[in-house]
Amino acid sequence: MNDRRLASTPDLPQLAGPSGPESGTLQAQAAEATPPDDLRRLNELPVRVTAIVGRARMEIGSLLALIPGEIIELDRKVGEAIDILVNDRLIARGQVVMVGDRLGVTMTEIFKADS
Repeated sequence: MNDRRLASTPDLPQLAGPSGPESGTLQAQAAEATPPDDLRRLNELPVRVTAIVGRARMEIGSLLALIPGEIIELDRKVGEAIDILVNDRLIARGQVVMVGDRLGVTMTEIFKADS
Protein backbone atom coordinates (compact mmCIF):
# COMPACT_ATOMS: atom_id res chain seq x y z
CA MET A 1 0.00 0.00 0.00
CA ASN A 2 1.28 3.47 -0.79
CA ASP A 3 2.48 5.53 2.15
CA ARG A 4 1.14 9.02 1.47
CA ARG A 5 2.79 11.85 3.36
CA LEU A 6 2.80 15.58 3.06
CA ALA A 7 5.13 16.81 0.37
CA SER A 8 8.34 18.11 1.85
CA THR A 9 8.68 21.85 1.90
CA PRO A 10 11.74 23.61 0.50
CA ASP A 11 14.10 25.21 2.96
CA LEU A 12 13.37 28.86 3.63
CA PRO A 13 15.94 31.28 2.20
CA GLN A 14 18.14 33.10 4.65
CA LEU A 15 17.07 36.68 5.25
CA ALA A 16 19.80 39.05 4.20
CA GLY A 17 19.55 42.49 5.67
CA PRO A 18 21.50 45.29 7.12
CA SER A 19 23.45 44.86 10.27
CA GLY A 20 22.67 47.13 13.17
CA PRO A 21 19.35 47.98 14.83
CA GLU A 22 17.24 46.85 11.84
CA SER A 23 18.86 43.41 11.79
CA GLY A 24 17.23 42.57 15.13
CA THR A 25 13.80 43.24 13.60
CA LEU A 26 14.57 40.97 10.63
CA GLN A 27 15.77 38.23 12.96
CA ALA A 28 12.55 38.51 14.99
CA GLN A 29 10.45 38.26 11.81
CA ALA A 30 12.44 35.23 10.71
CA ALA A 31 11.91 33.59 14.11
CA GLU A 32 8.13 34.11 13.80
CA ALA A 33 8.02 32.42 10.37
CA THR A 34 7.16 28.71 10.40
CA PRO A 35 10.34 26.77 9.75
CA PRO A 36 10.11 23.63 7.58
CA ASP A 37 10.90 21.43 10.60
CA ASP A 38 7.56 22.44 12.17
CA LEU A 39 5.73 21.33 9.03
CA ARG A 40 7.62 18.05 8.98
CA ARG A 41 6.32 17.30 12.47
CA LEU A 42 2.87 16.90 10.91
CA ASN A 43 4.13 13.69 9.29
CA GLU A 44 4.17 12.11 12.77
CA LEU A 45 0.65 13.26 13.71
CA PRO A 46 -1.61 10.21 14.13
CA VAL A 47 -5.00 10.15 12.39
CA ARG A 48 -7.81 7.57 12.38
CA VAL A 49 -8.47 6.12 8.91
CA THR A 50 -11.77 4.27 8.38
CA ALA A 51 -12.81 2.31 5.29
CA ILE A 52 -16.58 1.77 5.19
CA VAL A 53 -17.48 -1.31 3.17
CA GLY A 54 -21.19 -0.91 3.82
CA ARG A 55 -23.87 -0.34 6.43
CA ALA A 56 -26.85 -2.23 7.73
CA ARG A 57 -29.82 -1.20 9.84
CA MET A 58 -31.60 -3.68 12.10
CA GLU A 59 -33.59 -3.88 15.27
CA ILE A 60 -31.81 -4.63 18.54
CA GLY A 61 -33.69 -7.93 18.86
CA SER A 62 -32.38 -9.07 15.46
CA LEU A 63 -28.87 -8.01 16.38
CA LEU A 64 -28.98 -9.94 19.65
CA ALA A 65 -30.33 -13.01 17.83
CA LEU A 66 -27.34 -13.24 15.47
CA ILE A 67 -25.27 -16.41 15.65
CA PRO A 68 -21.74 -17.09 14.34
CA GLY A 69 -21.75 -17.60 10.57
CA GLU A 70 -24.93 -15.62 9.99
CA ILE A 71 -24.83 -13.07 7.17
CA ILE A 72 -25.70 -9.39 7.55
CA GLU A 73 -26.68 -7.83 4.22
CA LEU A 74 -24.99 -4.47 3.63
CA ASP A 75 -26.28 -1.53 1.58
CA ARG A 76 -23.50 -1.81 -1.04
CA LYS A 77 -23.04 -4.16 -3.97
CA VAL A 78 -19.96 -6.25 -4.69
CA GLY A 79 -17.40 -4.10 -6.52
CA GLU A 80 -19.03 -0.82 -5.49
CA ALA A 81 -16.66 1.89 -4.21
CA ILE A 82 -16.09 2.10 -0.47
CA ASP A 83 -15.90 5.32 1.55
CA ILE A 84 -12.55 6.31 3.07
CA LEU A 85 -12.73 8.63 6.07
CA VAL A 86 -9.94 10.37 7.99
CA ASN A 87 -11.00 11.43 11.48
CA ASP A 88 -14.67 10.88 10.49
CA ARG A 89 -14.42 13.12 7.41
CA LEU A 90 -15.01 11.65 3.94
CA ILE A 91 -11.84 12.25 1.90
CA ALA A 92 -11.92 9.59 -0.81
CA ARG A 93 -13.54 6.55 -2.36
CA GLY A 94 -11.72 3.37 -3.20
CA GLN A 95 -11.67 -0.38 -3.63
CA VAL A 96 -10.74 -3.25 -1.34
CA VAL A 97 -7.55 -5.06 -2.40
CA MET A 98 -5.53 -7.98 -1.06
CA VAL A 99 -2.05 -7.16 0.31
CA GLY A 100 -0.51 -10.55 1.02
CA ASP A 101 -2.89 -12.17 3.49
CA ARG A 102 -4.43 -8.87 4.61
CA LEU A 103 -7.05 -6.52 3.22
CA GLY A 104 -6.07 -3.07 1.99
CA VAL A 105 -7.68 -0.12 0.27
CA THR A 106 -6.65 1.62 -2.91
CA MET A 107 -7.95 5.15 -3.47
CA THR A 108 -9.70 5.63 -6.80
CA GLU A 109 -11.18 9.09 -6.18
CA ILE A 110 -9.80 11.76 -3.83
CA PHE A 111 -11.99 14.71 -2.90
CA LYS A 112 -10.66 18.27 -2.74
CA ALA A 113 -10.86 20.03 0.61
CA ASP A 114 -13.62 22.59 1.02
CA SER A 115 -12.25 26.11 0.77
